[in-house]
Amino acid sequence: MAAYDYKREQKELYRPGGKPEIVMVPAMHFAAVEGMGDPNEEGGAYGAALSVLYAVAYTVKMSPKAGRFIDGYFPYVVPPLEGLWWMADGAGGVDCGNKSGFHWISMLRLPDFVTEGDFAWACGEAARKKGLDTSCARFFTLDEGLCVQCLHTGSYDDEPATVAKMDALLLREGYRKDISQTRRHHEIYLSDPRRTAPEKRRTVIRHPIA
Repeated sequence: MAAYDYKREQKELYRPGGKPEIVMVPAMHFAAVEGMGDPNEEGGAYGAALSVLYAVAYTVKMSPKAGRFIDGYFPYVVPPLEGLWWMADGAGGVDCGNKSGFHWISMLRLPDFVTEGDFAWACGEAARKKGLDTSCARFFTLDEGLCVQCLHTGSYDDEPATVAKMDALLLREGYRKDISQTRRHHEIYLSDPRRTAPEKRRTVIRHPIA
């Protein structure tokens, strides 16, 4: 049985085109870690969060080999890293010129068969096997609903140009951006920044709208 690949099977969510589009996003469960600060800081909170997230996510993925047989389990590819981003004031978008002021929730999507009990088991198992403090990880449900999204190709610092195209579509179609303290600027990372030149990085940018 081939592993289920969310990027391939749910293209409307993970593979938008280079032109902005309106999309209805269903509720999803994630392994998530919340923090603040510059994601590029060496040895910083963001890097530590990613270590915990991937350890927990791959523990869930490999659960049958650990003797944890989750009801409804199927082989799958761990989905791409995602992030919700905002500034300290909680309003508006993100200020790429003030990375130290970033607040974020880093996330890896979990299949629907994963329960909070399964997640707690995975955190404990990852902590035991990897020697990590996984207490920062939480089972997080995100129900975004109506959004605008677009594929951004290039440096993260150049995202404002793509956001401007998204905002122009909203103006033409009679929508408004609805970013708030509960609905955030959302990014999905289709490229590994460690292996991809900045000008070739592919990132889905998604904003809640009304």
